[in-house]
Amino acid sequence: MRPIFIAADNIITSLGFSTLANMEALMAGRIGIRMTSDPHLFPSSLPLSLVDSGILEEQFMAVLNQYQKKSDSSSFTRLEKFLIISIHDAIKELPYKFQDQKTLFVLSTTKGNIDLLEERNRVLFPERRIYLWELARIIKEFYGFSNPPLIISNACISGIMALMTAFRYLRSGMYDQAIVTGGDILSEFVLSGFHSFQSISPTPCRPYDAYRDGLSLGEGAGTMVLTTEMGNSHPIQIQITGAATSNDANHISGPSRTGEELSYAMLSALKEANLSPSDIGFVNAHGTATPFNDEMESKAISLAGLLDTPVNSLKGYWGHTLGAAGMIESIASVQALKDQMLIRSAGFESLGVPEPIRVIANNEEREITSCLKSASGFGGCNAAIIFEKA
Repeated sequence: MRPIFIAADNIITSLGFSTLANMEALMAGRIGIRMTSDPHLFPSSLPLSLVDSGILEEQFMAVLNQYQKKSDSSSFTRLEKFLIISIHDAIKELPYKFQDQKTLFVLSTTKGNIDLLEERNRVLFPERRIYLWELARIIKEFYGFSNPPLIISNACISGIMALMTAFRYLRSGMYDQAIVTGGDILSEFVLSGFHSFQSISPTPCRPYDAYRDGLSLGEGAGTMVLTTEMGNSHPIQIQITGAATSNDANHISGPSRTGEELSYAMLSALKEANLSPSDIGFVNAHGTATPFNDEMESKAISLAGLLDTPVNSLKGYWGHTLGAAGMIESIASVQALKDQMLIRSAGFESLGVPEPIRVIANNEEREITSCLKSASGFGGCNAAIIFEKA
């Protein structure tokens, strides 16, 4: 089967509007989670990771001008701006003709234009704009993609599942390249929902730490361009070599108590990649910092034979970005693989999970050839994907 390479990417979070800006922030240990008081989002202050609206508008106007679009900024929602900017930054220097029939466009999101449920925003756009298919159509038509968009919305594994789906399509020969983008925004609906679960920490989250007490929420977008051609823009080329999903069938919001189902996804991805657990340089885990998620993940990592493998979570930097998390964190993992770096898990001080996983406490240069990215979500869904040096 054809190898699938990563041609380009972009990350948009509170830490910056490019992959480079975000990676520089991670390496410097900068945290994008800030105490925020916004009555439109929540009645009291919460630690949130929000994208700067002023810079967002500047960046979007620049993209509109470059594409000579007659529409003004107010014709697009906040999330649409995220996704359009992210795709632009990822594809701007690539030679491919993305408007031909050999290009697949995949959108990953959990909530889409969820802010349009709010009274103050509802009157600004047609009612159909709330639907995910309409969001995908807006992005497709902005860039003139030929094929119908493919939408992946499966809780917090959406980003990894979108990459896995594109990976499968490209390997089948149906397409030569894929633009995979994912994004979610923070809104009153999102915050009130997680608050009802009593899962939001009053301070920036601390994945796997003994004193963790909940997650931090964030917003953002990420785009990865997959291709069947090896590029020459970087001395280290990265390819996807395996991916898998599984389901706990355990509870609508609570994770498995054993970790067996996530370990099944990890082992299945390793099998497809023809790798053993000892081949993996690091695991970028989901790491939400909720008591049950982190406990379950430690058990899954142990069952998958990865206890000796360094583990991190990046949510201590930019929070849990929902349907964007798998995309953003995969891109950061790919960049860490290129840079031969283990990135510390922000907020971690002492281990607070039942299995002795090796949480990365400090940045470290290390010769690594592959990594595994995992995620889990509501409904018991799990996913794992393998990135490997070509």
